[in-house]
Amino acid sequence: MELSKPEIDFPTDPAPTELVIRDITVGEGAEAVAGARVTVHYLGVDYASGEQFDASWDRGEPIEFPLAGLIQGWQDGIPGMRVGGRRELVIPPRYAYGENGRHQLAGRTLIFVIDLLSVR
Repeated sequence: MELSKPEIDFPTDPAPTELVIRDITVGEGAEAVAGARVTVHYLGVDYASGEQFDASWDRGEPIEFPLAGLIQGWQDGIPGMRVGGRRELVIPPRYAYGENGRHQLAGRTLIFVIDLLSVR
């Protein structure tokens, strides 16, 4: 299992218009399913600027939450992932915080690298 904060290469291609799911490391543990509670470490960066906007790594502890309460890109992108895996999600605005709105990340394509630590 990955135990260090990931680094994300700055993308040079145009931002995708659909959710992109890429396994960096395939886990061998329990599989995440829609509606599960997951514990993850993650790093999030803005696709256009490459700037980090959030990382559980920087807080020194993973986070646990129900998938049902997350942005659509996570709800669609984490199921099928196995504990011990690291997955990259490239999430267009309509699967994140919307094309426009009050959230500071509205209108932005986001990249997350997620380490799945546990599922229940």
